[in-house]
Amino acid sequence: MSTAASGSGPSATAAPGQQAQSHHPQQDTLGDADHNDSVLFLEPDTGTPSDSDVDSAFDGRSSASTSLASSILNYEYSNGRRYHGYRQGAYVLPNDDQEQDRLDLLHHIFLLMLNGKLYDAPLPHPPQRVLDIGTGTGIWAIDFADENPGSDVLGTDLSPIQPTWVPPNAKFYIDDAESDWVYGPDEKFDFIHVRGLSGGINDWDRLCTQAYDNIVPGGWLEFQEPEAWVLSDDGTLERATSMQQWQQLCNEAASKVLKKELRVGPTLKERLMKAGFTEVHEKIIKVPIGPWPKDAKMKEIGRYQREHMAMGIEPYTLGFLGKILGWSEEECRVMIAKVVSEVRDRSLHMYIRFYFTYGRRPE
Repeated sequence: MSTAASGSGPSATAAPGQQAQSHHPQQDTLGDADHNDSVLFLEPDTGTPSDSDVDSAFDGRSSASTSLASSILNYEYSNGRRYHGYRQGAYVLPNDDQEQDRLDLLHHIFLLMLNGKLYDAPLPHPPQRVLDIGTGTGIWAIDFADENPGSDVLGTDLSPIQPTWVPPNAKFYIDDAESDWVYGPDEKFDFIHVRGLSGGINDWDRLCTQAYDNIVPGGWLEFQEPEAWVLSDDGTLERATSMQQWQQLCNEAASKVLKKELRVGPTLKERLMKAGFTEVHEKIIKVPIGPWPKDAKMKEIGRYQREHMAMGIEPYTLGFLGKILGWSEEECRVMIAKVVSEVRDRSLHMYIRFYFTYGRRPE
């Protein structure tokens, strides 16, 4: 599971915020619309982890963000975690420092997948106005504003956790993407970016329609969404019984109780076309959980994804199993321990599909 709200080290491929060189991914590591059956080849097991496989790959990079005015920090606290207060209950994951670290780590994983690029859409030139929906820590919006000083970048989120010191061409609003958008006719966007909102949106068709209505003709919409479902190609997932139970329960809580789908990634291509977008393209990347693939790049991505998953099991369990299904904290803690143990099991060759889907509003 992606464990995402929107939102983010060292890397041999690209550092956060860098613009990478063009690349030509190999079929055995990266999947796109033409290669959805790509495979991740397994690294031979030598029995002992190499120095590059140790958990120190995660350097704890944090956004170290400073909150906005205290008058709007109406937070909720439970199970040792902090949650947003605005539109309470609309989003079940926390917004505390630990969660912000997870989101910034996820941002780095996205950069690795895109070779340092912040988006996959073929923008012909830097857009004048950019909207980042569900901006989280604001790290994507800040990076985009830094790389494109001529663009005006707006990030929106339910939580005021973004830094106060930001590029002059970036700003953040507290807003609910599911409410009516109130941008004027002269405030339409050239590019709208949505990332990691699976489990946070009730009506994705409406979101696509609102985005279409607020994009200038010729502008682009891009979704970057992990599919909240762990898979394996060699049958090892069958031994991860806790993981299977956990992801089934989380998805049932989200879709049947909260009415917000977690496995939305595979549906976005059709939704964009239904909303009227053209030149719709879908790219699928298999992201390993752990450094088990042979390919060096996917091994590195898997190392970070393992840490991201280990960090995300707790908030998803406390949110969906605890808050939604009514599990006690003790029951949640037992499940968390079991699933994290399987995430760190080197004999389980699990992965998650990440969907990069974009479309253009016709001229």
